[in-house]
Amino acid sequence: MSRPEPPTDIDVRPITEADIPDWTRALNTGFLRSPDVSEAEVADRASYIVPTRTLGAFDTGRCVATFRSFAQEITAVGGAPVPADAISNVTVSPTHRRRGLLTRMMARDLAAAKDRGDVVATLIAAEYPIYGRYGFGPATSTAQWTIDVPRTGLDPRWSGPDDGGRIDLVDGADVRKIGPELYERVRRAQPGAVDRDERWWQVSTGAVRLDRSPWTEPFFAVYRSAGGEVQGLASYQADDHWGDGKQPLNTATVNWLVAATPDAERALWRYLCSIDWITTVKSGWRAPDDLLPLYFPDPRAARITTLADWLWVRILDVVRALEARTYQGQGSLVLEVVDGAGLTGGRFLLEVSADGSACTPTTAAPELTLDVADLGSLWLGDESAVRLTALGRVREERAGAALVADALLRTSGRPWCPDVF
Repeated sequence: MSRPEPPTDIDVRPITEADIPDWTRALNTGFLRSPDVSEAEVADRASYIVPTRTLGAFDTGRCVATFRSFAQEITAVGGAPVPADAISNVTVSPTHRRRGLLTRMMARDLAAAKDRGDVVATLIAAEYPIYGRYGFGPATSTAQWTIDVPRTGLDPRWSGPDDGGRIDLVDGADVRKIGPELYERVRRAQPGAVDRDERWWQVSTGAVRLDRSPWTEPFFAVYRSAGGEVQGLASYQADDHWGDGKQPLNTATVNWLVAATPDAERALWRYLCSIDWITTVKSGWRAPDDLLPLYFPDPRAARITTLADWLWVRILDVVRALEARTYQGQGSLVLEVVDGAGLTGGRFLLEVSADGSACTPTTAAPELTLDVADLGSLWLGDESAVRLTALGRVREERAGAALVADALLRTSGRPWCPDVF
């Protein structure tokens, strides 16, 4: 059975300030939240969305699909900040599925991002099958660990870092002062990390409280080195659960933990596992190759409870994307990049030497042919061209070209995006 032609009477356009209540209702509907919209929620949305980058689909005046993008920086391999078009708040109401509304909104936004000069587009995919057809590829993964504290083998008499540093509890106002500078240091060294604006810190510390998300004040722990430098921060919460015989069975859940050095990270995890009554620690979102389990005498005490794709990347400018990052090897490769949307496809020569790298359009014979979505997966160094070739998604035009691609593109440490947006 052929699919019906999508209706043309649904208006896809940037919203106005007057549309925000209706747009927010449609957003809540798409995410299966109550469609009720309070004045506080509308005011909050109006405080940070950019109407010209916030799209809605309107059927007889009612919003039935939502889409928002905003300016972002993502860290490339080697530490360069790359301008990105961050996409969020994507919904289509259940009454209007399969009518091409997301396709229309995505095409409009990506074309505008290309015109602005954004190098990539990014998103966190709620559902895996949707975004590949728009040229996005999964570029980072995330993991969550659950730590059985009694099994870790840690000394229960631990009372503080043994490296001369110290851990203190602070409040949200302190975090807003010291957190942004620390995070900038960390994210400049972490491929896949994205910038955090002032609003992120306000929401994460309770200075801005969202009407749709009841606020529970967390604990904030800061690690300072022996020299007094802030090198780590953690936000966590604890429940109140006791077992039979008055035995404590409490869980500490990490909202986020950022550390500039392994010593700082080790000290914060050690602290979390030393809190009286805490028998379980849930790590929150971490890098898939995080050192976390290896900080314990018995790494099996930390088991992975979630391992999944996280940040997806859509290349908008092949030349700038490949020249923005660094490479661990040397060599050259001719890539045939297929982009069905026509935004950045073509044939490119990537040359990497001890003096740097260059990517230029070329008419030379291609050595590796791949879709722009697969280039997005390879860009941050996590995926393997050899793996994608085995899956039939990348095609070798010259034998051994996938091995050359891996030698150039893959990285020793895995990329990671600490945030959801």
